[in-house]
Amino acid sequence: MTTVRICFVGDSLIVGTNDYEFTGWPGRLAQRETAAGHDISIYNLGIRADTSDLIAARWRAECEVRLPDFHPGALVFSYGVNDMAILDGKIRVPLARSLEIARAMMSEAQDWKPTLWVGPQPCDDDQQPFRAGAGIEYNFACNRTAELSAAYAELARELSIPYLDLFTPLAADSNWIQTFRSGDGVHPVAAGYAMIAEHVAGWNAWRAWFDG
Repeated sequence: MTTVRICFVGDSLIVGTNDYEFTGWPGRLAQRETAAGHDISIYNLGIRADTSDLIAARWRAECEVRLPDFHPGALVFSYGVNDMAILDGKIRVPLARSLEIARAMMSEAQDWKPTLWVGPQPCDDDQQPFRAGAGIEYNFACNRTAELSAAYAELARELSIPYLDLFTPLAADSNWIQTFRSGDGVHPVAAGYAMIAEHVAGWNAWRAWFDG
């Protein structure tokens, strides 16, 4: 049996926006591992619309109070979709800057606790722009997210951090795009979060935390 507290750090796709079961993919993973007999506590530290620079400014303080050194703790990061969104005619966090931030943040995380990195997910280009509020529109695009995911994967290899490419398998899965049909083009409904959970649950790096 594994005993561990895990902080899931990221944006609205960590939160589980549009999942009206209110578990997202972190909650589904916790349910699965608990049912298998593990003692797992999770902290969902997603904030809607957060980019990598916003996450970098807050993650350590938020995680430190939840993961005391006397208890086994771990970190799962997933972000990047918001970096590549266009707001007011500009990419929110250009690729080179996103990689610079990721290098510093993920290196620090890895030096502190066991760390996994889950890549960004595809959106539905046909439902853009995404209207976040009065006068606020984000334009997401799969091609920019695909480029970021590939760059993150290369950085993760360089840093020796386990990285799960979600973009490639989800973009090729017709069931994924269907999860947006009653959604908003960025956040899937519950079935989409269940798909993400399945990919993570079967990932060797995740399984090593529980089956090793």
